Amino acid sequence: MKRFILKTTFVACTAVFMTAPVALLAQQAPFDSFRAYDLGGLNVFEPVPTDTLPFDEVKVRFGVGFAQQLQAISHTNKAAERLVEGTDLNKLADIGVGANLATANLNLDAQLADGIRLNLVTYLSSRHHSEAWVKGGYLQIEKLTMLNSALIDRVMENVMIKAGHMEINYGDAHFRRTDNGAAMHNPFVGNLIMDAFTTEVGGEVYYFNNGFLAMAGITTGELNPSVISKEDKSPAFLGKIGYDSYVADDVRVRLTGSLYTANSDSRNTLYGGDRTGSRYYNVMENTVAPGFTSGRVNPGLTNKVTSIMVNPFVKVGGLEFFGVYETTAGKASAEVEDRRWNQLAGEVIYRFLEREQLYIGARYNTLNGQLAPANGVAGNDVTIDRVQVGGGWFLTDNILLKGEYVNQQYKGYAETSIFHGGEFKGFVFEGVIAF
Repeated sequence: MKRFILKTTFVACTAVFMTAPVALLAQQAPFDSFRAYDLGGLNVFEPVPTDTLPFDEVKVRFGVGFAQQLQAISHTNKAAERLVEGTDLNKLADIGVGANLATANLNLDAQLADGIRLNLVTYLSSRHHSEAWVKGGYLQIEKLTMLNSALIDRVMENVMIKAGHMEINYGDAHFRRTDNGAAMHNPFVGNLIMDAFTTEVGGEVYYFNNGFLAMAGITTGELNPSVISKEDKSPAFLGKIGYDSYVADDVRVRLTGSLYTANSDSRNTLYGGDRTGSRYYNVMENTVAPGFTSGRVNPGLTNKVTSIMVNPFVKVGGLEFFGVYETTAGKASAEVEDRRWNQLAGEVIYRFLEREQLYIGARYNTLNGQLAPANGVAGNDVTIDRVQVGGGWFLTDNILLKGEYVNQQYKGYAETSIFHGGEFKGFVFEGVIAF
């Protein structure tokens, strides 16, 4: 049956591309307001609406993102022995030098009408899933000419609408993170310790004017929504406001503040929505139940969460700084009181040579907060610190080689936790292809 479905799909796709008036362009994006997947998308955040290309027919663009890592990381802990049926669950897995399974994305973008674009991303290979599956998709609307209204046309000159089951625009860090095979725009290999990323069904409305931007959105608050009615189910709201402009010929300044709040969800995944997996494979894990988010911390605020992120970005010539201040509070459904987590991160990157094809950089990331209670006892206050030092080389616009040294330490965990006195450190190298 699976072979029949694949064959039928292939034949159907072939028929479509042989008969439809579609222009297939891979290397050069034929769209306005488009963030390139290669070097051209570096330091691009929300694509500001532009209107430079005339629409004459439906255009479709296929692209890919590939990433392959070589890891040489060691880990240690000081946890007490925790035996279950003769197995110590606090004994770390024996990890060494080796290559990880490559990750891959398939990107599809289509210009459907004048000012209306479709985006669809499929994960072909990931750490968590061996099969292909859809990340999400959305419509990006910059014109509503079908309404034949001069007033609406004037309003839409500064407005953009996004709607779908999509990656939500909370904070600016998600524009610089690795998303499975899409690793071209992350100057390092790993993402933040507390990684805000999820896909939800909803819509976002943007306003742009002379460097100022504002966004308001509403979503289901769930990665996997359902029509089954629940009393504790409510939507999530998000917003962003900021300024992004060149204040001098070679000086760019951006500052944004973002808010995400969900008052009551059955399973919110703002900090657990990445189903593809982290880049630090098997660190701080035992051999019994290996996970796919090793190296990250999910605060577990699955029922109620309110998060604020502030992101400064300054680029002077080849020198750039990106910062993260994030605070979040909430709880799981079984908890009575809110818990709070705070995260700080700062990275300094220096890009040089022609078109800034080489770069070096460093990032410091720290996270502290209260663990979920267990058996009616409040969880520990813990701190996790990470240092990353690395660099990269864009061999072409579509090929990047990068590497980093990482050191992450866990503090405040109880002796019964596998993270007690935990630390991992070492090198990770990554090759990336994107177009």
